[in-house]
Amino acid sequence: MKKFLLIVIAVFALLIINACSASTENKNAASQQTAGSNSAASKSPSILRGPNITLVAEKGTQKLSNGVTVPVWTFNGSTPGPEIRVKKGQKFRVTLKNELSAPVSIHWHGYKVPNQMDGIPGVTQDAVAPGKSFTYEFVASQAGTYWYHSHQDSVNQVDRGLYGAFIVEDPKEKFDKDYTLMLDEWVTDQNQINSQVKAMTPGGQNKNSDSSGMGSMPGMDMGSSDQGSSGGGNSGMNMDNMGNGSSGSGDNNSNNMLPNMMADNMSMYNLYTINGKSGSLVKPLTVSTGDKVRLRFINAGYLPHNIHIHGHSIKVIATDGQPVNNPQAVKNQVISIAPGERYDVSFTADNPGKWYIEDHGTAKGTNRMKALINYKGSTKSTDQPDAGTQLPAINFADYGTKTKPEFTLNQKYDVSYTMSLNAGMNNNGMIYTINGKSFPNTDPIKVKTDDRVKVKLVSRDHMNNHPMHLHGHEFQVLSKNGKPVTGSPIYKDSLNVKPGETYEVAFLADNPGIWMFHCHDLHHANAGMVTEVNYTDYHSDYVPKASNNNKPE
Repeated sequence: MKKFLLIVIAVFALLIINACSASTENKNAASQQTAGSNSAASKSPSILRGPNITLVAEKGTQKLSNGVTVPVWTFNGSTPGPEIRVKKGQKFRVTLKNELSAPVSIHWHGYKVPNQMDGIPGVTQDAVAPGKSFTYEFVASQAGTYWYHSHQDSVNQVDRGLYGAFIVEDPKEKFDKDYTLMLDEWVTDQNQINSQVKAMTPGGQNKNSDSSGMGSMPGMDMGSSDQGSSGGGNSGMNMDNMGNGSSGSGDNNSNNMLPNMMADNMSMYNLYTINGKSGSLVKPLTVSTGDKVRLRFINAGYLPHNIHIHGHSIKVIATDGQPVNNPQAVKNQVISIAPGERYDVSFTADNPGKWYIEDHGTAKGTNRMKALINYKGSTKSTDQPDAGTQLPAINFADYGTKTKPEFTLNQKYDVSYTMSLNAGMNNNGMIYTINGKSFPNTDPIKVKTDDRVKVKLVSRDHMNNHPMHLHGHEFQVLSKNGKPVTGSPIYKDSLNVKPGETYEVAFLADNPGIWMFHCHDLHHANAGMVTEVNYTDYHSDYVPKASNNNKPE
């Protein structure tokens, strides 16, 4: 009997200790998020394969690095959300269930979906209200690296983690290892996080809103020239050796425009992640000697990142999901990846050891955006980080081998449009404009089915990068600063236009609908840098409901 009592007392004591420990953990987790959010810790992203997939939008917490846990909005309990993989030609369905307190949507970034599947609240669908669901359905007709993210209040919802990779596999492509690396940057200041989460939830207020009713992240300071992790001037498609040319025309500068005076201060983003983790928490990429390896880089953040892959000769085999013709091997050069862009890299694992993949940025914390290529069975520590070393960027203006392009500079086009990009102020604060106007007052690009369209992108903004993203199409890059692109034809859906630059791009209007064309620094889109490509021969039966609180940017 005495022995039995001792056992009971011991079990009871253990229960009390565990309860206290759980209580302490819950309090610590709760201190890292806004009251009312779920306290379940975010798990590692999984891989989901079609044809039928369910994504649940829900709250959680994420350990980004040792000592840093933040509240996140997730798909299926992780950020990034599950990596969706489907086979080319497969028809698949994704059902979005919303268990958040705010409406959400899913946009298939870079993918040529039918217009009603594009996920743009107020344009192609109503945002999915709390407790409701919506099913996206289309055929995965093109292979490549893409991603998905919420397009409802996206400046905030993507910032808090509502995104994931979308990979369409081509059975003809054979790799021994295939890794996806999603790049992002985070705010760790708890006051700024709390302010943002409050603005995202019903009853919250988006500060710094402009005349269109859109706002930017609370705490964002627009008064400095700091360009964030990669210095700003060495980002996106690197065509700097092309020289300078005409700067374009067609800018409608209004009296409230203040070019050269306003630049983003992105220093609030002080922690950089790969697949939702930073520094030592980033999962190593395991390879075996002789492996043919594919790396898929996706920039889900708002800053450019200059990625260096140590110890190997690499080939960039695709940009934004579109193949590069006969890419040449390069070594000790960075790949400049702007917001929204994707780059696919291949290499042969022929140099055993442990090698870094890292961001060559200059901002504080950039050096923790790194992953390790870890050869199986190798104990050698053969590498050291060199994030501070200056390395040239791959120049995609003459990369790969020239072949017959879809478009040329001098051919006849059915529609030509000049898009002048600028920054300034109105009575409510900072705005970003296209031809002197901010969305929804920008002038759309009007096309008909099968039109050949040429767009001149002109930066009048001498301080900020503008990674411009076109929905529902890919475009060919024709020229940079008046000089034609040589090498492989380059097809993209996201293109970084740096201060003072001019690009000419062309696309075929082969996907009828109403499509956004906007800056993918979503702070800029949120403050007005959005227009649309409108097919005049397309009719939509969709009528937005005013009660749904649709926020397309």
